[in-house]
Amino acid sequence: MAANMYRVGDYVYFENSSSNPYLIRRIEELNKTANGNVEAKVVCLFRRRDISGNLNTLADSNAREFEEESNQPSLTEQQKHQLKHRELFLSRQFESLPATHIRGKCNVTLLNETDVLAGYLDKEDCFFYSLVFDPVQKTLLADQGEIRVGSKYQAEIPDMLAEDESDTRVQEKLETKVWDPDNQLKDPQIDQFLVVARAVGTFARALDCSSSIRQPSLHMSAAAASRDITLFHAMDTLQKNNYDLAKAMSTLVPQGGPVLCRDEMEEWSASEAMLFEEALEKYGKDFNDIRQDFLPWKSLASVVQFYYMWKTTDRYIQQKRLKAAEADSKLKQVYIPTYTKPNPNQIMVPGSKPGMNGAAGFQKGLSCESCHTAQSPQWYAWGPPNMQCRLCASCWIYWKKYGGLKTPTQLEGAARAGSESGPRAHMTRQEVQGMSPFTRNEGRAKLLAKNRQTFILQTTKLTRVARRVCEDILQPRRAARRPYAPINANAVKAECMYDPPAQSHKDPFKEQLKASRGPPTPINRNQASQPRVAQSLLGKRGFDSAAGGAFPANGRPYTSGMRTTSQSVIKRQKVSQGEAPNPVVFVATKDTRALRKHLTQSEMRRAARKPHLLVRIKLPPPPPRSVPLLPSSTSETIVLED
Repeated sequence: MAANMYRVGDYVYFENSSSNPYLIRRIEELNKTANGNVEAKVVCLFRRRDISGNLNTLADSNAREFEEESNQPSLTEQQKHQLKHRELFLSRQFESLPATHIRGKCNVTLLNETDVLAGYLDKEDCFFYSLVFDPVQKTLLADQGEIRVGSKYQAEIPDMLAEDESDTRVQEKLETKVWDPDNQLKDPQIDQFLVVARAVGTFARALDCSSSIRQPSLHMSAAAASRDITLFHAMDTLQKNNYDLAKAMSTLVPQGGPVLCRDEMEEWSASEAMLFEEALEKYGKDFNDIRQDFLPWKSLASVVQFYYMWKTTDRYIQQKRLKAAEADSKLKQVYIPTYTKPNPNQIMVPGSKPGMNGAAGFQKGLSCESCHTAQSPQWYAWGPPNMQCRLCASCWIYWKKYGGLKTPTQLEGAARAGSESGPRAHMTRQEVQGMSPFTRNEGRAKLLAKNRQTFILQTTKLTRVARRVCEDILQPRRAARRPYAPINANAVKAECMYDPPAQSHKDPFKEQLKASRGPPTPINRNQASQPRVAQSLLGKRGFDSAAGGAFPANGRPYTSGMRTTSQSVIKRQKVSQGEAPNPVVFVATKDTRALRKHLTQSEMRRAARKPHLLVRIKLPPPPPRSVPLLPSSTSETIVLED
């Protein structure tokens, strides 16, 4: 019965899925709901399979550094593989889970350099952690609560001196004397001096304006003056004045006024104290996070000193009583009976007929994916149903508790890589059969023969242009929502065919490209009523008649290899570049490049985004021709002779 009794602070297994591994959580509270059920407020701990690949690499480097510093014994590859299943990552994430989902207890400890990693493998339900995982920031940090145990944290004790040997060390460099018990003063004299120091401290607070606001009454000022900071200052004053009471009195009250000594309890305001209490409730005694998130203007030493002074106040005692009363009203422990319901992943219950309990259609002769045994009293389906992978009873328990397989196989590595995109992902059955080195039966070879060929959907330039030109026929949004609906390719090709206008002179090259264009075939009943966006892929005017008018900005098409609408559409399964259909290529001429210089940058972008629209260019007027001037009279040639 003690094994089924769970208390606050226990590390337990929670089951949220029949096929996924257990969740490891630490119970913080046990609350009873209105309907009588018990919910557990728990702290989340994460496995390696729950974090990304980059963080796994960071955890591997941290593990290597730990092994080098602690001089761990060498481990086999299988031990290293199983040791990763024992590593957890602490977090500050809380959640509430039904207590009925608890499936057992486990032990989680903070790793220190005195531990032997191989010892965790010898213990059942034993885990360790050394890093803290932040699920929001996706970071791994070292735990601040590290237990400083090891050789580097121990003091170096020198050898013991002999009887006649003297200590040659300089004591002033090793330590500072702050009090001499063998002084000339008696205890009543020291007590009288301490009373005078408290009186001076009370008088100094009366003179200080800020102190009079914080301690408006004489009793509060006297209580503040009686704190340890005043007594430490008085005793330090005696030590500095060689226990001369007259000199010490004059030091307490110099010419400028009495000395005022304050501690952290007086320096902090009421609002800062409330922030500290709020941070302490959230983070506990993690003073680094308290300072970083709540009190960044305070030093770490100031936060620590205030905490220990705050514990001596009535405020701390009051909060402690409230928490104790609240804890008394909550559950201390809860009894959860052993879970005996059959797992839905069981392939066949011992003693039942084959094909029962999810075993229908399961192939015979498959071995365990982890230990590769062929005999087990109970088998469990592992992975999606189409994979038909299974685990034996021992490996299934290992999978549920530790979140992995016993042996390092390629199958588990690929499954872990796929799990980064979701809670759990697996490869296809064909990929699993191809990677698993333990293929034994003939049924797997038959599965390998299926669906060996893959296909690639490769978009050509002509297809991308057709999506813009034939937008009314294709309807990209509708086709994206219904990818299974066929698209009338003949109508698209008929729309993209080049149809030059009738001209006086006929181009034999263009005459070969003419094809009869029938009405477009609609892909739905609303197609016929939709307006036409563009009549053709190119414009209908050549460059020779485009001066000052509309012409296509993309140039003249090179259409060798273009298929007409009368040809049948053949589905190509081969995707080699040499056997791919020839796309439409637009070859820019000299006139096209010259006319592009008259377009602005915005007009060029607009023409590139909408190649089916005509571009209108206003050419500048030609410059006037310069004619050489000749004299009116006939020019004469003068020959000079020597």
